[in-house]
Amino acid sequence: MTHPCPSCGMPIESGPYCTHCVDDTGQLQDFDTRFERMVGWARRENPALTREQAERDTLAYMASLPAWQDHPRVRAAG
Repeated sequence: MTHPCPSCGMPIESGPYCTHCVDDTGQLQDFDTRFERMVGWARRENPALTREQAERDTLAYMASLPAWQDHPRVRAAG
């Protein structure tokens, strides 16, 4: 049975976070690392997105994720 990663929403079968969201020690990546990777993914998926729009979209998406919804940068963007 899968459940969504609380950091990115990707389906995972076990563990608290998916392999994309943890560092080499298995700990959740820091906010800046995860944010930059998610912005990069958004721009690869939609090359027409400006950096600014990708950042806005990413912050809005992160507001829906348990791992980030209370982070100061996410709350400030809301």
